[in-house]
Amino acid sequence: MNKFINTIKNIFSIEELRGRILNTLLFITFFRLGSYIVLPGIDANKLEQKGDGGLLGLLNMFSGGAFNNASIFALGIMPYISASIAIQLLTIALPYFQKMQKDGESGRKKLNQITRVLTIFVTAAQATAYLQTTIPADAIIVSAWSFRLFSVIILIAGTMFCMWLGEKITDKGVGNGISMLIMIGIVSRFPGSIIGEAQSRGMSGALLFVIEVVVLFFVVMGAVMVTQAVRRIPVQYAKQVVGNRAVAASGERQYIPLKLNSAGVMPIIFAQALMFVPGLVAGSFAEKSEFAQSIAQKFSDFTSIEYNLLFAFLIIVFTFFYTAISINPTQISDDMKRGGGFVPGVKPGEATSSFIADILDRITLPGAIMLAVIAILPALASLFGITRGFASFFGGTSLLILVGVVLDTLQQIESYLLMRKYEGLMQSGRVKGRTEAIAQ
Repeated sequence: MNKFINTIKNIFSIEELRGRILNTLLFITFFRLGSYIVLPGIDANKLEQKGDGGLLGLLNMFSGGAFNNASIFALGIMPYISASIAIQLLTIALPYFQKMQKDGESGRKKLNQITRVLTIFVTAAQATAYLQTTIPADAIIVSAWSFRLFSVIILIAGTMFCMWLGEKITDKGVGNGISMLIMIGIVSRFPGSIIGEAQSRGMSGALLFVIEVVVLFFVVMGAVMVTQAVRRIPVQYAKQVVGNRAVAASGERQYIPLKLNSAGVMPIIFAQALMFVPGLVAGSFAEKSEFAQSIAQKFSDFTSIEYNLLFAFLIIVFTFFYTAISINPTQISDDMKRGGGFVPGVKPGEATSSFIADILDRITLPGAIMLAVIAILPALASLFGITRGFASFFGGTSLLILVGVVLDTLQQIESYLLMRKYEGLMQSGRVKGRTEAIAQ
């Protein structure tokens, strides 16, 4: 306890770090206040509350309830993330964007500008669909056409403001701003979820509630292990001759860290976005076929065996796909060769590329399976009688985002402490976040 208190004192004794933490809290406060400001022209009492499952439930979770509240931040930061993913895929598929990515700082600025412009168009499309499908007609208390026109403009402005807040948190605060906003949206639902679970258990179920909290603790520890697990490939570098002395190349890592889960939460998000398709297709034939009706019912229940088997399969497939497009063994091999590095016992060039690709394939499979297990844990928790809101924290996207963002933020805070020659946040070891990149 004394070490914890001393660490807090050390954190706030660093003027720059103290200012960044206060700035982060201020920006987060603006974000949370905006999630409660309802769009003009809506009777909030007539809004329909969407469930926690499916793609709409995922969007509501990321926005901290703003999606269900029909607030000015209803779409949150998700359109910007969608635009960023689209641009990332274009940098792999189109030579024009590949060249722009390799142009250094100027190329990155152009890509960021294109991403912002694309965000406006994505937000406009999503805002139109959002207003059409989620806002009941009887909840609109003004002219329908004027409501939709001005609401689209307001939602675009809200998303751009969230994007600006995220960039400001990155520049003036602590951690990655975009990830931080998503994490805050998820965390904001935790107090209500755990209170609801405690109330549902009552005094007679107090022991069972304590067991659930203990299990949640170990699940979080398991998610941390999956997030932090790294396979290190040793690398040696040719020595440089300085004068009459041969010295090792300086400033270079002596290993390539390949993460067990290089894809992060993206496979779960991609799979979640496709899970409504089987139920939608089967539902269109439900009146003509009992089999189609049965399929529609099974895939509308996120706790069914069929739903979770397909969900896990899609996660494994998307894990391999996203890892393949985000890590290029050939580029890593070429960069090592140019820097005078080589893997001991492996020839530089194509042999090194094949060696790295083989290791990546071997570690991606268990990583994908673990990711699939984490993704279906909320369904298993619901089958054991845990309320749906509290069960969502037992795994899935919410847990992985929370773990990843917290680790990144702690890593940044620890770096400030170590620069000022204070002790780190842990007595042994160092906090490793997702920001650790492949050595190139």
